[in-house]
Amino acid sequence: MSGNHNDLGSFLRARREALRPADVGLVAGGRRRTPGLRRSEVALLANISVDYYERLEQSRNAHPSQAMLASLAGALRLSVDERDHLYRLAGHASPLTGGAGRYVDPAMMFLLDALTTVPAHVIDDLSTMLAQNRLSQALFGSWILGDARGGNVTWRWFTEPESRALNVAEEHEAIGRVYVADLRTAAARRGGDAMADRLIAELLEASEEFARYWDEMTVKPLSSTRKRLVHPHVGPLDVQCDVVLGSATGHRMVIFRPQPGSSTAEHFEFLQVLGEQTFDA
Repeated sequence: MSGNHNDLGSFLRARREALRPADVGLVAGGRRRTPGLRRSEVALLANISVDYYERLEQSRNAHPSQAMLASLAGALRLSVDERDHLYRLAGHASPLTGGAGRYVDPAMMFLLDALTTVPAHVIDDLSTMLAQNRLSQALFGSWILGDARGGNVTWRWFTEPESRALNVAEEHEAIGRVYVADLRTAAARRGGDAMADRLIAELLEASEEFARYWDEMTVKPLSSTRKRLVHPHVGPLDVQCDVVLGSATGHRMVIFRPQPGSSTAEHFEFLQVLGEQTFDA
C-alpha cells in the first residue's frame, strides 16, 4: 500500500513538472528555479490548500477523495487514461466515462484557458459548475465550492433568490423554464440515475416555482440564447450565451459573447481589471 502512495506522489509531481503556466492559463511571472508549475499553482487550480497538496506529493497521511482527485485531474490537465491511473494509484475505481464528477477533459480546459476576454465556464449535464475562467469568477463569483448543491446552477436559481441578481427581472421566468426543461432532458438521458432523481426530488420540495414548471413536461437541452445582465460595478451587459457540447463527457461550456454593437466588450475589459485586483489582493 505504501508503494502506491509513493507512486501517487511521484505521479503528481511528474505531471506538475511537465506543465508550463501557459498550459493552464497562468502567467509565468519571473524566473523559475525548477521546471513546471509550482505546488501553489496546482493547489490554486484544484481549489485545495497548498499544505494539503504538498502532503499528497510527499505521501504524508493524505487520502484524497474521488472529488479531490477529479479536481486534481482537471488542474493537471490529465488525459482520460492519466486520470484513471491517478484514481487507481489513490485506491479508487476509475470513474465511468461521461458520469458525474468534476473532471473536465483537457481539450475543453484548453479552450476555457484560451478564452481570456469573455466569461466562460463548464457545467455538467445536471448544470453543476465544474470549471470557470477568471472573467466568469469575476462576473458570478466562484461557484467551485466542493459542494454539489452550492455549485449547481439550477438548484441555486430556484432556492437562492440572490443568484438571480445579475439577470433582469423580466427574463427570470423564461430562464427558470429553460433550466427545468434542460434538467428533464438530462434526467431522461440518464435513465433513472440516483443523482438526477435526488436533485429533482429536492427541487420539487424546495420550490413551488420549480414544481410548476416541472409539471409542464417540457424537454429541451440548453441552447444558445440572448441574455441581459446588470453588474453592480460595470453596468449592463448584453450577451449571447453560446453552449458548446463536449462529446467525450457530455459537459457543456457556456460562453458569454458580447452582442455586436453593444458596449459589453468594453465592460468585460473593466470587469477583467476588477477581477485581477480581487485575485491579486
